[in-house]
Amino acid sequence: MTIEENLSLAAGHGGWLSRVSKKEKEELRERVALLNMGLEDRMNAPVGLLSGGQRQALTLLMATINPPKLLLLDEHTAALDPATSEKVMELTEKIASENKLTCLVITHNMYAALQQGNRTLMMENGQIVLDIAGSERENLTVEDLLLKFKNKSGHDLDNDRILLSE
Repeated sequence: MTIEENLSLAAGHGGWLSRVSKKEKEELRERVALLNMGLEDRMNAPVGLLSGGQRQALTLLMATINPPKLLLLDEHTAALDPATSEKVMELTEKIASENKLTCLVITHNMYAALQQGNRTLMMENGQIVLDIAGSERENLTVEDLLLKFKNKSGHDLDNDRILLSE
């Protein structure tokens, strides 16, 4: 399906199954232009031809075209290069802020976990072992976070384990 068809489907217009008015097409194009990726000029391009970062940005737009009460993002930047990952995270913050969304972002990137949002939870074996918010979280470094995890769980959480975990 094309960019336009995907967005139309996400907006509840039936995608390729129904006709989209010129006005609706222009509204979708304007939304895509906000991504600042030049995709507004490629609305008839198949999504399969987009880069990973463009796909993630489009997916984020699709997930929020009808703003949910809670946006769940599971490793939505994991397969991206650092620059694209940063752009997608900035876009995530922008969309969440504009739509006043509550987001639950799952990540193994400890730096990102501290940079985004206002609360950080760490889990082990399906259980929350660390819950940090407010002033306790404000100036926390990754090293501080890993030390707090060790104190709560009784063992280290090293980078290899973070990167290799499923």
